[in-house]
Amino acid sequence: MKRARYVAGVVGVIGVAIALPVSANAATRTVTMGTAGKNAKKLQKFGADVNDFFPHGTTIHVGDKIKFVPTGFHTVNFPAKGQDPDALVAPNGQAVAGVNDAAGQPFWFNGRPNLQFNPALFAGQYGKKVTLNRTKGLQSGLPLAPKNKPLTVKFTKAGKYTYYCNVHAGMIGRVTVLKKGKGIPSARAHAKAVKAQYKRDLKIAKRLPNTNVPAGVVDVGVAGKHGVEYFGMLPAKATIPAGKSLQFRMTKGSFEDHTATFGPGDINDPNSYVGAISASFAGAQLDQRGVYPSEPPSTTATLTPLLHGNGFWNSGVMDTAAGTPLPGNNTVTFGAPGTYTFHCLIHSFMTGEITVQ
Repeated sequence: MKRARYVAGVVGVIGVAIALPVSANAATRTVTMGTAGKNAKKLQKFGADVNDFFPHGTTIHVGDKIKFVPTGFHTVNFPAKGQDPDALVAPNGQAVAGVNDAAGQPFWFNGRPNLQFNPALFAGQYGKKVTLNRTKGLQSGLPLAPKNKPLTVKFTKAGKYTYYCNVHAGMIGRVTVLKKGKGIPSARAHAKAVKAQYKRDLKIAKRLPNTNVPAGVVDVGVAGKHGVEYFGMLPAKATIPAGKSLQFRMTKGSFEDHTATFGPGDINDPNSYVGAISASFAGAQLDQRGVYPSEPPSTTATLTPLLHGNGFWNSGVMDTAAGTPLPGNNTVTFGAPGTYTFHCLIHSFMTGEITVQ
């Protein structure tokens, strides 16, 4: 997820060299919002996904349409002229209050802004056919329904348009709208561009699980070029002596948000301690214990089964975007022997284990 900020990432465009004569009828091109079908399954074999639109760049005529097909947790946002993309998370006007740890002590972030999903992202445009208004812009909203129908957008003015995913800062797509009579790529060339994009991204995904990680560091996910991301902890298991510190970090260029979180309970059980916090990222109200680090900034805690009364330590939501208040890494010291399991609260399937001797 990406919260209260905007980053215009730059992603390479897959070009199409063949321009064919214009058709007499308006055309509709399809763009998937993230990976889809057999290509997504191929990427999953390597624990990877791609935060990009397929194809990344689309060229059409005035009067043509693009059908945006939701295939992942992404949005389509054409900002109003002169405006930035909508923030994913923003202060809701209230302060955090009454959030205590398992020992009954207030967390440090009480009194800080309560961060929640931006109401603008509940636009609910899926299944609709709309005409892009450059003055007002367009927001698809989050794909919150079990099955979301495509959003079809008609373009009535020539020009170049950039659109964004509000969930993943750096995930962008481009539309070039040409006047009628000018040559544009055929439907076949459009499909060929998508195929080439997947082929390139799959090569990147295969390499990411073998990334070398420095001693004393755990990578929470690994980023490749063009929005390719490995969704796993590296290393997934580590053995260290008591008193050793580890840094949990995001990797350069990531469009993702992750946490590194230790605590009791089953991450997939919404009735457990960590499970309840994790479940809030898929709901309407974010649990501030998941958003904020469990320790004050510039503080390195010592993790034992008694920290915060139940062995809870959270990096807070981390990202690598410029200008964000979120940290890109966080460090904890392991103070007692034992086996400590950790998770990403946002992606509960990302898990790791630290054995302290």
